[in-house]
Amino acid sequence: MRSTGDRMRTRILEAISLLSDSTGRPPTNREIGDHLGGKSTGHIDYHLRILKEQGKIRHESKKSRGISIATSLEPEMLPLRSRRVPVMGTIAAGRPIEAMLDPDDYVTVPGVTEDNLFALRVRGKSMIEDLIDDGDIVVCRRQSTADNGDTVVALITSGPSEAGEATLKRFYKEPSRVRLEPRNLSMAPIFVNPEDLTIQGKVVTVIREM
Repeated sequence: MRSTGDRMRTRILEAISLLSDSTGRPPTNREIGDHLGGKSTGHIDYHLRILKEQGKIRHESKKSRGISIATSLEPEMLPLRSRRVPVMGTIAAGRPIEAMLDPDDYVTVPGVTEDNLFALRVRGKSMIEDLIDDGDIVVCRRQSTADNGDTVVALITSGPSEAGEATLKRFYKEPSRVRLEPRNLSMAPIFVNPEDLTIQGKVVTVIREM
């Protein structure tokens, strides 16, 4: 039986391959961690050291983008599956904008098999410290709950729009309210009552604008 560490290292190898293919450049430790659901850079670095010792990756520690799959392992990483995910419109990484309900495009996301995914184009820079920039595409899993620290698509229903307004933020539950936290020091959080908020999905990966 494979250990938890072995399974994590397999996921890291897949993330390196997928992120390199989708962006055209090697990923950083933080990008790998974000792709795997917010794992810390220290956690990722620990497993990268083991993968390097095993000869499965090349890792130049002095370069932020010095991670690549070892040549001998590349053929094993090729058959990763992909799925076409509907792009449902634009999401604000800043002030909320009206929610988009219908797909206007599709994006191919390698290495995923889930059916309950959707994608949104990002408008704004409030999530820039999480390396989510204006023009990027976020791929999200449809779900109605979130844990503290998750990056979510949140629908705020207390505004003037009948359909509600969607925003991309980190989710934090407080005693009597929910804090939607931007990842940009120049921007303030949004506070909403729980009854005025619907979680539409959680970000699982980011396709970056080149």
